[in-house]
Parts: sequence; C-alpha cells; structure tokens
Amino acid sequence: MSVLDAWQQRLDDARTDRLRQHRWRTRQALARDTLDFAGNDYLGLAHDPRVSEAQAEGARRFGAGAGASHLVSGHLDVHDALEEALASWTGRQRALLFSTGYMANIGVLQALADSHTAIFQDRLNHASLLDGATLSGARSRRYHHRNMNDLENLLKRSDSVHKLVISDGVFSMDGHIADIGALVTVSQRHNAWLMIDDAHGVGILGDAGGGCVGSAWRSDDVPILVGTLGKALGTAGAFVAGDAALIDHLTQFSRSYIYTTAQPPAIANATLKALEIVQKEPEHRAHLNANIAYFRHEALHLGLSLSDSSTPIQPLILADESRTLRWAAQLREQGIHVGAIRPPTVPKGEARLRITLSARHQHEDIDRLLAALHYCQQQESL
Repeated sequence: MSVLDAWQQRLDDARTDRLRQHRWRTRQALARDTLDFAGNDYLGLAHDPRVSEAQAEGARRFGAGAGASHLVSGHLDVHDALEEALASWTGRQRALLFSTGYMANIGVLQALADSHTAIFQDRLNHASLLDGATLSGARSRRYHHRNMNDLENLLKRSDSVHKLVISDGVFSMDGHIADIGALVTVSQRHNAWLMIDDAHGVGILGDAGGGCVGSAWRSDDVPILVGTLGKALGTAGAFVAGDAALIDHLTQFSRSYIYTTAQPPAIANATLKALEIVQKEPEHRAHLNANIAYFRHEALHLGLSLSDSSTPIQPLILADESRTLRWAAQLREQGIHVGAIRPPTVPKGEARLRITLSARHQHEDIDRLLAALHYCQQQESL
C-alpha cells in the first residue's frame, strides 16, 4: 500500500466509524429568518448597532487586521485600552488578550504547567482545558462534577509543590454554576492555585456583569481568571486576568499568545463599546433573566425534562442520540435552530438539546419555541 493509500484508508476508517455511531457532524449556514436558540450571544450585543458601528469605526482608524503578533508590531493603543478596561472590570491588576478562548486556556496551561505540576479538573470542564493540561505534560486528575469532597481527597494525596485546580465558571453543556467559594477554600487549604474559565459567566452574572468570579474574589483567591469576548460581549477573542507577575509570565512563555497575529483592532474597539454597555445598561441582563424564568416556568409546565440551571444555558435532556437528532430536525423544519449535543461532547446516555436564551428573544419567540417542543412531544405519542 502506498503512503497516499495508507492515509486515505485512515481517513476512510475514521469516517466510517463516526458514521456507524451516527455521530457525523455537519455544518449548515444559518438562514437569516431562522429563530436561533443555539448561539451564545446572551445579551444580544453581537447585533447591537452601537457595537457594529464601533467595529466599523475601528477598522477605518486602524485597518482590518493587526498585521503582526502582539510582540512584533500588532499591539496597538486600542489593545492596551481594552486590556486596562478588562482588568478594571474584573478587579485584577492586568489582563492579556488572546485571539480565542481555546488559545487562552491552552496558552495558560502550557506556560504554567509541566511534568512536575499536578492539575485537578472538574470532569465536565471544557475541552480546551482538558487539551491544555494534556499538552502541558502535567499530571492531571479529574474530580467528580462540583464534588468538593472528591477534589479534597485528590489534593490530599498529592505531594506536588505546584498544584493547580481548574474549573469552568458556568459549565457550557449543563448551565451549572461552580461554587467559587468552596473551590477557593479547598484550593487554599492545600496550597493550590485556582483557575476559573468564566467564558459563559462574564457579562451575565455578578455585579456589573463581572461573572461568577468578578471583583467579589481577589487575585489571592482566584489567581487565574479566563473570560471570552465572543459570548455575552458579542465580539470575538478572550482574555486572562490576574496579577502583573502572571500576565508578565504569560507574555513571555505562552506560545499561543506569542506566535499568532494579534486580535484585529476593530474587534478590540467593538469590545470596548460592548463592555461599556454591559456595565452601564443592566436592563439587558434583567431582560435575559426574565426570559430564563419565563422559559423554565412554561417548559416545566409542559413536562419537559430540563436540567437544574439558572443561566441562559437550558439543556433539555433526551438521553437517546437518535431522538435528539429527530427533535432538532423537527424544530429546524419549523424555522428554529437548537443545538443537538451528543457524545463525545457529553457523556453517553446524556444526549440533549442545548437551548440557549438571549436578551434579543421576546416572549413570542419563546412561545414559538415552546409550541415547537410541544409538537415534538405529541409526535412521539402518535
């Protein structure tokens, strides 16, 4: 067998195996008239004309792209301004911009951890955290979801000098919120640093939308805070916030920061406007929370099996993968897009529709979703 044939066989085998499991993923361009209950634009800022205009104005002033990495010539005044605003918002000394949340998490762990580091992760942490730990070469253990007793037992057995506890702030597939206070207590008891990835919390939780950590917990409590800009803030990219020593270290040693083109300055300019709106206009969060309460009340009245979540992430657990795909298809036929989440993204037997709510949704939008879900229920009883 030639080298070309061997590689083609490998690709064919992988495709066949994924198709056999009915887990082949496909992309579909979202039609403009589709009602979106799958995205992460929690406050509707991706469509706010003020944010769009700030991005356009940034492109006119600075150009379409940065043109180089931050450490070469791609770092501009607008990046400095955004990092300073993010640091102030989160109550940290400094913040550092990354091009994506995935790159931020990989960059932090690669820069901080090595084979002599012990990492302890919640079992339901985001893939980027799990991948970052693997790439770092650290010794990694996973504790039961939000189970502080299990985490404590693992920490007790570790003799590593450098221990790092990592948790999502809001778990992206379940909507659960981490118990930051308990994580701080357990981590400090065992001389471990704590890293929180608050990608789905910043902008929607806490005072002024600072997230589940925000300014309530200091850098001494949560030394490493990660947030994304492409969810509640409606733009793109991510940041790491912490003390100056941490940010200096990441600037020097984080490969996913050093070896990539800087965030487009127009995006940074748009994010500054979005951050201003988040802090000055709490009515967006109020409307989002009202939508969450309304959806949960009506969905539970229909007997839909929602998980216990008070966040915009409202998983409808359907268990069976084919059933989940069938419901998603029926919703799509009615012009409604909802994410169909299956293994390996979630554990086997926990396939779900991941319904996400936004401040852009009106009650009539939610009523339309509920009617479509009720239709799916009725089709199963025929």
